[in-house]
Amino acid sequence: MNNNNVQPLWRPTEQAIAATQMDQFRRRTNERHGLSLADYSELYRWSVDKREAFWSDLWDFAGVIASQRGERALARDTMPGAEWFPDARLNFAENLLRYRDERIALVERLENGRRRQLTYAELYRRVERLAAALVAQGVERGDRVAGFMPNIIDTVVAMLATTSLGAIWTSCSPDFGINGVLDRFGQVQPKVLFACEGYFYNGKTIDSLPRLTEIVARIDSIERMVVVPVARSLEDTAAAVGTLEKAVTLDAFVDAAPERALTFTQTEFNHPLYIMYSSGTTGVPKCIVHGAGGTLLQHLKEHRLHCDLKREDTLFYFTTCGWMMWNWLVSGLASGATLVLFDGSPFYPAAESLWDMVDEEHISIFGTSAKYIAALEKSGSKPRETHRLEKLRAVLSTGSPLAHEGFRYVYRDIKADLCLSSISGGTDIISCFALGNPTLPVYAGELQCRGLGMAVEVWDDDGRPVVGEKGELVCTKSFPCMPIGFWNDEDGCKYRSAYFDNWPGVWAHGDYAEITEHEGVVIYGRSDAVLNPGGVRIGTAEIYRQVEKVEEVLDSICIGQEWKGDVRVVLFVVLREGIELNDDLVQKIRSTIRANTTPRHVPAKVVQVADIPRTISGKIVELAVRNVVHGKPVKNVEALANPEALKLYENLPALMED
Repeated sequence: MNNNNVQPLWRPTEQAIAATQMDQFRRRTNERHGLSLADYSELYRWSVDKREAFWSDLWDFAGVIASQRGERALARDTMPGAEWFPDARLNFAENLLRYRDERIALVERLENGRRRQLTYAELYRRVERLAAALVAQGVERGDRVAGFMPNIIDTVVAMLATTSLGAIWTSCSPDFGINGVLDRFGQVQPKVLFACEGYFYNGKTIDSLPRLTEIVARIDSIERMVVVPVARSLEDTAAAVGTLEKAVTLDAFVDAAPERALTFTQTEFNHPLYIMYSSGTTGVPKCIVHGAGGTLLQHLKEHRLHCDLKREDTLFYFTTCGWMMWNWLVSGLASGATLVLFDGSPFYPAAESLWDMVDEEHISIFGTSAKYIAALEKSGSKPRETHRLEKLRAVLSTGSPLAHEGFRYVYRDIKADLCLSSISGGTDIISCFALGNPTLPVYAGELQCRGLGMAVEVWDDDGRPVVGEKGELVCTKSFPCMPIGFWNDEDGCKYRSAYFDNWPGVWAHGDYAEITEHEGVVIYGRSDAVLNPGGVRIGTAEIYRQVEKVEEVLDSICIGQEWKGDVRVVLFVVLREGIELNDDLVQKIRSTIRANTTPRHVPAKVVQVADIPRTISGKIVELAVRNVVHGKPVKNVEALANPEALKLYENLPALMED
């Protein structure tokens, strides 16, 4: 499978490696412990074998701010239920607000051209004022504060003000339908809701006020809704809010509160920080609770070591507030970098929009989804020829596996000298199991390495670790950023069944993967979407990789259909405008797949559809389509950005015949 992967697409120079924080950390580890770890591979092994020493050293290296650290790194070493740094007391927001100078902290850009920015000093003052208003509203440690907000400065300020008090932040983006919001916030009962009155997407202005009225009417716990003007002027927002129950504009909320100096409530390491939501296409979303210390340490590790993030960097990730990459992005404040927040469509007004921004804001680390990279390539865009991209040194991709062709496209048409890091983890751990590394080469289709301190293996069906073979991605030892648990899951039953059912005490992540001979990782898709024709397991990513090569196809989704006592592979395709699926095109698709995989991968049926259902964060939902095809209910269509697309898969004549 990796025979075409002998040559890396990019390799850092010795000089560049020596200048990274990752290599600095390796040298420091050798000095501290009298070791001679020669490279990343040896450092990784040490970090997994000596987890307590590794996470303690990372704490020092990253300069974690805490009123108390304690002697012990790990009290109880079990999964679930590990107790990391049991004696520590710290505050998450305090670590993100450690810098209070005139350097730019946040740049906000909306698709309509609006741009705002805040320095670190201004950010601190804004958080101080908003925290005072939350205290005046009665928000205390452990209360929930929710955001129904676009990716703007005010959202970051609200999160920091909330967490400074030891309260819990939870958010989803304003493109969620009313039931999607109720399914999430209704479960966690927020005391205060921050919401925008509207937002911009793809050239349209979308009004949120009707949904705000309904949210407040249907979630009793909300005592105050703070409305942030985005699509309206301050005056128009104030006028609109005047008639809304429990509502107040952001300015009025802040102005009414007495002055109060910003203090940081010190909490235990595992104090709840964020509540995140699983995509929830198979039922009501799971409410995943993440702890303050584990989230902070893991993000510091991923930013400083795996991305080499420094104060002089400008970090951008294309994300909404409903996706964990928003939480990940915002933690970049702890490294003192400048963060770019963008809200809108990445292709509006043109395919090049985000690359214009890369040049204008001097972005050095650019994060996006594999879907965006594929769409950019299909659009014929070649940023290398149209943009300077002077500062750009890393591109990160996640959300789904990035195909080999996506890797080659980035190096050919975006920039030849950069570290392209495909990263994979999830909402479940608010971070990554496998990710990038500025000291390692990049091979097409591979994530560069497993993350430090994460005992990641791939197991076969008998629970044996394998290399160079496909299997289940597992983590065999506890790690600090495991969720504390699920909200309203008192006995931990739902939590255990989500990750520990297969192998008790071992985290099974639900990804179908392979560890390669150069210790990279290939993700073949979600295990529950694995196809099983004739009993052979096939990851859907292997098929998508081939379909992406077919010029006529814009998008695709693949499922296994139960048929005559077996499973047959069915591929649904969205074609370019004006193109119809005919026998020649079906043949072209099939032969492209067959030429580069096996006959088992070749779809028995290829069906043209107008649209493919996706979650709000852009992931295709193979399970939901499979259910529709088999006449089973899809429990939570509210998790979808385009639920009406599911109708396209009902009772298709093509799937009722051989």
